[in-house]
Amino acid sequence: MDKGFSHVGLATCDMDSTIDFYQGVLGFNCLGENQIEVVEGGCLRQVMFDIGGGQFLAFLEADEVPGIADEYDAGITSALGVPNMFYHVAFGLATVDDLHVMRATLIEKSIYVSSIVEHGPARSIYFKDPNKIQLEFTAAIRDFGQEDQQGSFTIPKAALDPVG
Repeated sequence: MDKGFSHVGLATCDMDSTIDFYQGVLGFNCLGENQIEVVEGGCLRQVMFDIGGGQFLAFLEADEVPGIADEYDAGITSALGVPNMFYHVAFGLATVDDLHVMRATLIEKSIYVSSIVEHGPARSIYFKDPNKIQLEFTAAIRDFGQEDQQGSFTIPKAALDPVG
């Protein structure tokens, strides 16, 4: 069996803002767009982003599909009553230096981003996309070891629910 995953599918109510963010802000290559006709009516607009390592993000936006609201919370966590951290997408970076560069880049682009948080064998930053989906960039600082299997660590509340 192959390791890893093919893609993560997410929802958006505003595909154009999603494309601007993932391509323009994060620098992921937009591979293309297609239209999926729904037999019962309406259609889905699908856009795929290459996030590296043979993995992708797929976003769907519904247009007049029966049973799908025009507007909804694409971030899903507020409807569930849990912090954004509970449902998030994390992207890996090669080094902690890359993490510092990414954080500075996001701040330059007026994206609210948490401070760098150390948790177990990694350091991370947290922020939200235009759909209120929590995102994370993370870089390993050591190999995952036995101390991480039952250890504990602390994180700031900003990592649970970054404002933005």
